[in-house]
Amino acid sequence: MKRYFESLRSSDLSAIDSVPDGLFLVRVERSQYRHASKPFYQVRLSVLEPRHLAGCVIISRLYCTARAMWKLKWFLRDFGYDTELLNNDEIDDKALVGLRGIVKISHVAVHCLSLINLDGFAPAERWKELSPANIRDHLPGSEVA
Repeated sequence: MKRYFESLRSSDLSAIDSVPDGLFLVRVERSQYRHASKPFYQVRLSVLEPRHLAGCVIISRLYCTARAMWKLKWFLRDFGYDTELLNNDEIDDKALVGLRGIVKISHVAVHCLSLINLDGFAPAERWKELSPANIRDHLPGSEVA
């Protein structure tokens, strides 16, 4: 029997630790509903921007508990999920694949495990406005003399 383990190849750019904290333009590659003690969607996001991290993978969870539903709705809305399905309180795993948006991530340690938090979302159309390079260009002292 063969088993596949994500990020087993340590030299692979898609290793989870290769993506630093920050803002990224991403595309949903895969989503899977999991029902554990707390139900959640495991999402696999592929980085599109910034270019030097393009192709890296972010894997995280979006919880589906009553207390966490606001974050799941925020993600779905900003990533352009089908409004008709959203209004009917339905999530189609296949309809999530290919959605694009901006995600703000941070790394946290929980019980000695390194996890990625999804801290915020924005529509993909706002990337030029929110991208770290654009923000850096508008900081005081960054003007070219």
